[in-house]
Amino acid sequence: MKKSLWALSLVPLVMTLGCSEPYKQQDLPEKNNFDEAYASISTDLLSEHTRILSSDEFEGRLPTTVGETKTVDYLVSEFKKLGLQPGNGDSYLQPVNLLEITADPNVTLKLGSQELNYKENMVVATKREQTSVSLENSELVFVGYGVNAPEYEWNDYEGLDVTGKTVVILVNDPGFENPDSGKFQGKTMTYYGRWTYKYEEASRQGAAGALIVHETAPASYGWSVVANSWSGPQYSLASEDGNAGRVAVEGWISLEAAEQLFKEAGQDFYAMKAKAQQGPFHQALGGLTASVTVNSELEHSESNNVIATLPGSKVPEEHIIYTAHWDHLGKDENLEGDQIYNGAHDNATGTASLLAVAKAFSELNQAPARSVTFLAVTAEEQGLLGSAYYAEHPVIPLDKTVANLNMDAMNVLGRTKDVAVVGKGKSELENYLEKAATRQGRTLTQEDRPEAGSYYRSDHFSLAKQGVPALYAKGGTEPWDEQTAEYRKKTQVITRGCYHQVCDQFRESWDFSGVQQDSQMLFEVGYDIATSDDWPKWNPSSEFQRK
Repeated sequence: MKKSLWALSLVPLVMTLGCSEPYKQQDLPEKNNFDEAYASISTDLLSEHTRILSSDEFEGRLPTTVGETKTVDYLVSEFKKLGLQPGNGDSYLQPVNLLEITADPNVTLKLGSQELNYKENMVVATKREQTSVSLENSELVFVGYGVNAPEYEWNDYEGLDVTGKTVVILVNDPGFENPDSGKFQGKTMTYYGRWTYKYEEASRQGAAGALIVHETAPASYGWSVVANSWSGPQYSLASEDGNAGRVAVEGWISLEAAEQLFKEAGQDFYAMKAKAQQGPFHQALGGLTASVTVNSELEHSESNNVIATLPGSKVPEEHIIYTAHWDHLGKDENLEGDQIYNGAHDNATGTASLLAVAKAFSELNQAPARSVTFLAVTAEEQGLLGSAYYAEHPVIPLDKTVANLNMDAMNVLGRTKDVAVVGKGKSELENYLEKAATRQGRTLTQEDRPEAGSYYRSDHFSLAKQGVPALYAKGGTEPWDEQTAEYRKKTQVITRGCYHQVCDQFRESWDFSGVQQDSQMLFEVGYDIATSDDWPKWNPSSEFQRK
């Protein structure tokens, strides 16, 4: 596949490895106490770490708050107990400079003749380091999916000057609702479908504002997720120019608001959407304009990635990195009743898995040949900021980083017969994954909702953009047995309904056997790579390659 310039910048063992070159293992599991270390990843350990990290005491783990201090202290303490060394020189911390922007919620967006209310049918914010930004009668232009993708011969902005204008953009990418059309990757979302990309491209095009139309199916989440995620303090990485190159105002509008806007412009939203799916498309919205003033409080702050290392016994300069984000959304004092976004599933479970895998490595009689590093990153919920900062300021040189294994929102639905590989087919890391899954009697499958673009929504993506092969895999959809199937039906409603809600809380009823299963599997993947001299590669069809 031809790559766009921006993307480039940004069973027996032999059977499981298929046609790939078999890796050379320097220290086979049976020569170490691998099985004991593997078994040390217990459901009790995973449950306890999750319970503690998601307790009210940690206040929702919002970066730069008391919740961060308690979380970071807990992680450092646990890494020290395991005998792991500081990963950043003599420190377990990597400071991350953030710009905290808290928009005044008393804001109204005038869209044509509509006056939209914050969180009710719109959210707006700015990434610019300014206390006040405005759109004043900014002409509205519909730019379809807002995509400029040379490799797909698709440019919604071609021949269009959007300087000073506000673009209205569809969520996801053109393949989503036409999976058999041959456009993009069909149902599987590409990075062009992510909301982060759409603001980035609108900024590159010189737009003054960018508004994404929310639709639940292509976004993969409801309006409440948008409202909750965009309210309260928002963060970006601090930059020398104060993010001056970013659009002044970015936000979302509800589907109902979009329908009314298009109607007022003499257009039908769904007819315009259908045209946008057929090929590159843009359309002025009848001379209608957008006006809004976003007033914000600014504060420069410092958060922290937490990094710890088990030095390798033979080639310590080469590293396998495990990642998980420790942060969540904090608390909202404007809510009645429960105000804390505990983030038990997202991502206390992943952080617990990171600690449990670290413990397993620490219990080996002999460290693997290569170093194994554990990176708990900050501000994932704000747009993968902690991992993006690390990827731009790597503690371990990227050309010495062999692979990245990521853990995010682990499987609390019980053991499964399958392993969902997010972004299946991207790299040779799946050869190692298949071996570890086969040991457990499991098979690899594609994630059940590739249209959600999950590969671009978690921290491994930051390293993937820099060329480091990155794997994100977890429990699939096929329950291990009938009992698990019954439990899964009951629990699935809760976990899905509580995504980014205050009800994402630790529950004693959760079955951590699925988290254990996946954590043990990822431990084996990392162990096999760390005891090998192989350098796994991206597959030729992947949009990523080593630099």
